[in-house]
Amino acid sequence: MTTGRLKPPIFLIGNYRSGTTITQKLIGLHPDIVTWYEPRTLWRYADPARRHDEFDESDATEAVARYIRRRFLSFQMQGGNRRIMENTPSNVLRVPFVHRIFPEATYMFIVRNPFSCISSIELKWRKSKTWKGLVRSLSDAPTMQLPYYAREFLANMIVRKVRRTAYVPSYGPRYEGIDQDLEHCDKLQIAARQWAFGNRKARRDLARLGAGSVLTIRYEDLMEDTEAVLLRIYDHCGLACDDGILRAAKRMVDPGRQQKWLRLDKAALRAVLPEVSEEMALYGYEVPAILQ
Repeated sequence: MTTGRLKPPIFLIGNYRSGTTITQKLIGLHPDIVTWYEPRTLWRYADPARRHDEFDESDATEAVARYIRRRFLSFQMQGGNRRIMENTPSNVLRVPFVHRIFPEATYMFIVRNPFSCISSIELKWRKSKTWKGLVRSLSDAPTMQLPYYAREFLANMIVRKVRRTAYVPSYGPRYEGIDQDLEHCDKLQIAARQWAFGNRKARRDLARLGAGSVLTIRYEDLMEDTEAVLLRIYDHCGLACDDGILRAAKRMVDPGRQQKWLRLDKAALRAVLPEVSEEMALYGYEVPAILQ
């Protein structure tokens, strides 16, 4: 039986391909932090068969909350009783669910230029889940739900092989209604909708936690001014940040990864501007001149 007291976790809320992984690694440089990378199956414990990732307060029943908190405490103790810093991108669609289970947690929100995200998501649509990825997912899954995830993985592999498509059946945040969109929209439009819908829902849900409760950062700012942004992050999390951490952080970042979206067809990107323009303006992103 796991003993000990659960320390307030740190949750990084951020859409797929928004820089959550590098941000998690930077916070994980602190010796008092243990990072937990995307335990997606754990968050679906309330209803693993649900066709979308949207969960709310009503899904966080006493039994569900008790189970997830117990798993967090177990991970904390296995990590030397250090505070957990967790990142699961699909949580952009279930902030109320997460907060109901962990009202004491610290929350951060990271956003990234939509065109970079769309480009990266489109590339991920082309890659099948690896056996290594499956093993990692299953390691976090509740024991009784293991057969479900194994079947899901094999079904996706079979569908792609039989149809001989360039893309996997699904990737990224599954908003309610995505299956219908997948039948009628191209992948860039879906990726744009995932970015806009996920960011909009997370932004609104996090705002309900109250002023000062959530730190919002932009991926581009973290890459370009790592020291200043990282100091803000550590301060928000109640962590001390020394020169050794800052030096290590600067070695980890790569500011030169901002223009890969230029590989995409410009006409196709202009076509998805209506999906993202309103939301991107809220974060200070301008439409690039090449798309105007």
